[in-house]
Amino acid sequence: MGFTSITTVLLLFVTFLAVVHQSEAWWSRRSGSTSSSRGSSGSGGNSGRSSSGSGGSGSGGSLWQKSNDYVSGFKNGAGDMHKAYKDMKEANWKNSDKYFHARGNYDAAQHGTGGKHAAKVISDLREGYGWLKGDSAADRAADQEANEHGRNGGDPNKYRPKGLPDKYRR
Repeated sequence: MGFTSITTVLLLFVTFLAVVHQSEAWWSRRSGSTSSSRGSSGSGGNSGRSSSGSGGSGSGGSLWQKSNDYVSGFKNGAGDMHKAYKDMKEANWKNSDKYFHARGNYDAAQHGTGGKHAAKVISDLREGYGWLKGDSAADRAADQEANEHGRNGGDPNKYRPKGLPDKYRR
């Protein structure tokens, strides 16, 4: 199975989890407001229900919009991770691994929660694969440190090796 197929499967799975999570949160908020409105007059409960479900400004957007933003961010973040991987393979530069880890995670995290989650999932899967193929624990830990540094907004250039062509600069 190629990278694109794995990414697609991961994207669908994470999308499903995000929608389920968002739906549960939405239903629990809605159930709480509905039960409190039942104690009031019938017309008051209905007007409260229609305004809370409108998704207007101040409510943070509709469930659909939040889910769409998450999925879009995840997809774009996965794309940024793939671009960093392709650049790393193309550059074939000694000691550049940590830089590309940090850069991919940094770029992915710029796409919001979905992008940050894509970066974490892909990074964790990559390091799990590294464990299976025999990468040392120290190397995997150093990769994860670079991943987290980038994902948390740290400058990827901290890991940039001397002489790496500017073509690969973030």
